[in-house]
Amino acid sequence: MLLSAAVGVAIGASSIIAFSFREINENEEPASMGSNGKLQYKWYTPEVPKNMTFAGEKVPLERWDIKESLDRELLINSYSHSQTLYAMKRAYRYFPMIEERLKANGVPEDFKYLCVAESHLQNATSNAGAVGFWQFMRDTGPRYGLVINDDVDERYNPKKATDAACRYLKESYAKFGSWTAAAASYNCGQGGYNGHSTFQQASNYYDVQLPDETMRYIFRIVALKYIFTNPEKMGFMLQPEDQYKPYKTRSITVDKIIPNLAQWALDNGSNYKMLKTLNPWLRSRQLAVPAGKSYEIELPTGSM
Repeated sequence: MLLSAAVGVAIGASSIIAFSFREINENEEPASMGSNGKLQYKWYTPEVPKNMTFAGEKVPLERWDIKESLDRELLINSYSHSQTLYAMKRAYRYFPMIEERLKANGVPEDFKYLCVAESHLQNATSNAGAVGFWQFMRDTGPRYGLVINDDVDERYNPKKATDAACRYLKESYAKFGSWTAAAASYNCGQGGYNGHSTFQQASNYYDVQLPDETMRYIFRIVALKYIFTNPEKMGFMLQPEDQYKPYKTRSITVDKIIPNLAQWALDNGSNYKMLKTLNPWLRSRQLAVPAGKSYEIELPTGSM
């Protein structure tokens, strides 16, 4: 439960953020007094950009339906202050790695915002059972190179899950010929997207009628791209000290069974909590390593 003082601070901050969406009239106040003597804050809609691209492909904002769809997602994500700010803070920790893996795999950098749309850069679990930064289902992950068993679930490994997502996206791009369509298929599946597109005889994502979640999906990604690349314009004021820095780690190659991960962590100058924090893909208290297989385990160097 939030304290009333905290609520007051949050509302005040919200009014500042909301007010920053438009040019301020010097005689205009951010709130008015109601007949009941209580303050009524004024909320404004963020300005929809005139031009946007996703993965180098034009978003046709000259169309009213496209503009309104983006407007909706800008509203929702702009006013979800705590969630969006937290994702921004985490982006400083994880975007460098995600950008490097996207580039190495030949996937446009804008797909890092798909990752934000999926999980807000957290190892989340959806109601449907999708897991990790990139929200892979248990039966899908192994098809794209992720190990999933009682001891290991690489859906929780942000780096390996990024590589797996790249494999899926490149496969979808080869199938549909568009990065926007590839992104949409990440939400509704390649079969789902292909079925809707084929029936409607339309290949352009913006001309295809899809399930509501997928209809909103691309616009959520584009909205997040706009907010993340224009934070101050959108009212999000992050100082350098607010940013979450990448972990400083050392990597240990393991090719034999570890019967007790807590003892192993202590033997290697760390502890079980740090081991699990840096390696959330380790899902049990031991690690079985098949013959010919090895894992890279990260442990901290210096202070976290």
